[in-house]
Amino acid sequence: MTDKELKLFTEFAPVTTEEWEAKINADLKGKDYERALVWKTPEGFSVRPYYRQENLESLKHLDVLPGEFPYVRGTAKTGNNWLIRQDIQVKNPEEANKKALEVLGKGVNSLGFVFESCQKVTKADLAVLLKDICLEAAEVNFVCSCNSNNIAEVFAAFIAEGKWNKENVKASVSADPIGSFVLKGKLADDAFEGLKNTIENTSVAPKLRVIAVNGRYFANSGASVTQELAFSLAAGAEYLTRLTDLGLGLDTVAKNIKFNFGIGNNYFMEIAKLRAARLLWAQIVKAYGPECDSSAKLIAHSETNTYNKTVYDPYVNMLRTQTEAMSAALGGAQSITVLPFDAIYEEPTAFAERIARNQQILLKEESHLDKIVDPAAGSYYIETLTNSLIEQAWKLFIEVQEKGGFIAAFREGFVQKSIKEMAGKRDLNFALRRENLLGTNQFPNFNEQLTKEIDSSVFKPVDLTVAEAEVETLKPYRGAQAFEALRYTTDVYSKAVKRPVVFMLTMGNLAMRKARAQFSCNFFAVAGFEVIDNNGFATAEEGVAAAKAANADIVVVCSSDEEYAEVAPAVAKLLNHEILVVAGAPECRPQLEEQGIKNFISMKSNILQELKAYQSLLGI
Repeated sequence: MTDKELKLFTEFAPVTTEEWEAKINADLKGKDYERALVWKTPEGFSVRPYYRQENLESLKHLDVLPGEFPYVRGTAKTGNNWLIRQDIQVKNPEEANKKALEVLGKGVNSLGFVFESCQKVTKADLAVLLKDICLEAAEVNFVCSCNSNNIAEVFAAFIAEGKWNKENVKASVSADPIGSFVLKGKLADDAFEGLKNTIENTSVAPKLRVIAVNGRYFANSGASVTQELAFSLAAGAEYLTRLTDLGLGLDTVAKNIKFNFGIGNNYFMEIAKLRAARLLWAQIVKAYGPECDSSAKLIAHSETNTYNKTVYDPYVNMLRTQTEAMSAALGGAQSITVLPFDAIYEEPTAFAERIARNQQILLKEESHLDKIVDPAAGSYYIETLTNSLIEQAWKLFIEVQEKGGFIAAFREGFVQKSIKEMAGKRDLNFALRRENLLGTNQFPNFNEQLTKEIDSSVFKPVDLTVAEAEVETLKPYRGAQAFEALRYTTDVYSKAVKRPVVFMLTMGNLAMRKARAQFSCNFFAVAGFEVIDNNGFATAEEGVAAAKAANADIVVVCSSDEEYAEVAPAVAKLLNHEILVVAGAPECRPQLEEQGIKNFISMKSNILQELKAYQSLLGI
């Protein structure tokens, strides 16, 4: 084809938005358009069922190229070659070094060394830890639980005396007194003075970033994407303000900040989040008057959230982290950590770590996501999402600033209250199964049992609050924890007594009884109960006899609404100690309740509350 300007499908007349809307409304047959097709997001805005070119006409961020201020399209002009990071616990420097060298040969090019103690690190320790690691080829990151750790200064001195070209050594240290304040509730009076000294003492290493903004703390506490974005930017702005007030140059401070974002399961929203974050941060830094626009580049590391990961059916975590890693890559993260699928409940196995590494390698070597800069550009949907996040996050950011900045807003309790309200809504959505955790609150593995003992802390929020805390803290948790604790209680009970048996007594209308039996099996299997489905019974007597023969503890009548008025009472009269449950919400429910039938389950049931109640009835 020689005509490069030839347009395809010119034989078809263009379809206007009005024509699309008319067709949609006709297909809805009187249903409310907004209720049926418009998604009300937790982020504070609505998502339409489709977008067109005209939706982009009012957007102001589309006229820049990759690598250009305000960097919405990325900080690089070409390519999208993010770093594959793996974190290593440093209990023994020699062992950590051995593992680092091993994983560097398996696709990793960014290392995270995690120190759990506040013990001082010496250059001799670093010499052992970093032995044979080419610091010009692999990024190194030091994660310390204690802000008093001296790792930044020691590392700077280490590379200053080494043989490397300091301009090529990329590294970071997670000094984050604000993040520590968020989790522990105590902010040292000299926290920012100490951070200023650290920056000055590490100036010999131009590509060492020593300030971490940990947005993942918000994400893993149940925050929405808007909240994670706005509060992270507010924390970053707090560092800019505090440290420039202490005499540091704006460019120096900005180039020392690295954002650590979580990655959630909202695929397109997470792509848009990173794009919106770059634009907003660039505008924030610009307002401080930097000498160079490059100081306004946001450097983002993304780590898969723990919030939506599960102990039961843990291999599903691999599916979750795969789409999350794709979101971060397509959104333009500089580096990505995929947490191993078992990381939330045990020290990751070699198999789990290998899979986590290979998930990113697959995205590069087989999907080629590293070849194109900002592949989401021009998408009607993602560009609109990006703009919506920019607007909503900016509103929340301004609200925080009006309260005096992040620290003042946190002392006031505004940040905690906002996140707790959002987390509460999400918890309710899990309980009502409006938001699914596959294998946990929906479609559980019927045959799965946890036979090994699990530390109870796995099922509880992480509370790092110190004794002298000045404020309420954030307590990261997982949305699945309440369900897992419920099921684990059943597993433990079953070792000593027996696993409760739930029997489906199916009668009447074939389609309705099968659908309701399937729903009820899933419902009770969430609590780890043994479920027995059946093809159908001709009479109540036949069904009850089979239930008793199966030693059932709970009998669920599955039939049609029209048949319940007759079937349910007939079954109730034949039962002894067994608990009777009706699947559905029939119109005859008041009449059935008058006859002593009290238990009903349906799509509107709060599954968590209901299953706890049934455990109580069974003495679990």
